[in-house]
Amino acid sequence: MSKAISNQELQERKLAAFARGQGNVYPVFVSRAENAEVWDVEGNRYIDLGTGIAVCNTGHSHPAVVEAVRKQVAAFSHTCVMINPYEVAVELAEKLTRLAPGSSVKKAMFVTTGAEAVENCVKIARASTGRRGVIAFTGGFHGRTNLTMGLTGKVAPYKHLFGPFPADLYHAPFPIAAHDVSVEDALRGLQHVFKASIAPSDVAAIIIEPVQGEGGFYPAPVEFLRALRALCDEHGILLIADEIQTGFARTGKMFAFEHADVEPDLMTMAKGIAGGFPLAAVVGKAAIMDAPLPGGLGGTYGGSPVACAAALAVLQVIEQEELMRRAVEIGTAFATRLRSLQQEFPSLILEVRQVGAMIALELVAGAESGAGSGSGEPNVALTQRCIQLAASHGLILLACGYYGNVLRFLPPLTMPDDLVVEALDKFEVLFRAAISSEG
Repeated sequence: MSKAISNQELQERKLAAFARGQGNVYPVFVSRAENAEVWDVEGNRYIDLGTGIAVCNTGHSHPAVVEAVRKQVAAFSHTCVMINPYEVAVELAEKLTRLAPGSSVKKAMFVTTGAEAVENCVKIARASTGRRGVIAFTGGFHGRTNLTMGLTGKVAPYKHLFGPFPADLYHAPFPIAAHDVSVEDALRGLQHVFKASIAPSDVAAIIIEPVQGEGGFYPAPVEFLRALRALCDEHGILLIADEIQTGFARTGKMFAFEHADVEPDLMTMAKGIAGGFPLAAVVGKAAIMDAPLPGGLGGTYGGSPVACAAALAVLQVIEQEELMRRAVEIGTAFATRLRSLQQEFPSLILEVRQVGAMIALELVAGAESGAGSGSGEPNVALTQRCIQLAASHGLILLACGYYGNVLRFLPPLTMPDDLVVEALDKFEVLFRAAISSEG
């Protein structure tokens, strides 16, 4: 009988075999997972509040996704959609173009990762407009390729040591009331970019996350998204919605731009699209999507038949199990408990943010009373202590934020009520333990 392997042994092997830059948050190696629960190789159980960074919106190993994948693999696993296409890819493109916000006729294309989707949005925008510039926002995250690192609005750890980055990429301030950046401030910042860096007539696109992901789960105000739409229309600029982390029912709508009733010109989709299988898409207005010539878009694995089959199953689960409604229910339960914790620790918790089942807890040191005041210093130490203690409390928990002082909660949208309560009970104990150990 072979000896059972430990997390520590696997971590040592990983450190010896993996490049240092591809680290891991927890020295916990997964053996199996089901819905919102994960078990490691030593048999320890965890409640997953990260879902692979908003990937498993339908939970781990949803039976419908598993069955769709099994059926597709038994038929064939790959031919390349640009050589011999297949019905599952056509059906998925048809469904995504119908689901995308707005009444315009849409088209789609498939790639493998979110960063690829962003890169292809930029290619399509430049081909459609004949312009060069792209404007993104501070705190935004758009990927780890050279171009998408250039668009990302945070240096460490994503951009440090990796430059130079492509030219004609610019950044404007993102409106965050809790940090005293108003919608008016952000719009003035865009006008400053137009005056100081690039004329609006040279800008191909503005890209924005409707809720910043890595940046700290800050939602873009509805009035800001509508103002961007008007600004883009005025200057012939394309508006790109980066819905990689916000899509597929995560925010209580299929896509977060729907909260503002704004139709983007192009959208990126990934993460929750296929229940954990590598797939990403660009969906946009048909005339814009058709700007590149045949052969100008693609990729060997883009639109994998296995991933497309999984994605069709995910869409079916979202509809049948009413996961948009469920996202709001779960998010409300989390926000209610976390706001009670904020009332108890007002000098440590600056703000609780919640859009559907995207929930954040921003931690500070010495905040004045009253959330959103912008007071207090980012409490990175307490944030990291919560992460360090999470596994020992049976939780998988993630951090984010411009300063690294935000705890983010991304529970599966299929998470049952009893696990929601258990997870929140565990987090309260964890949070108090983190405070005690910091003090």
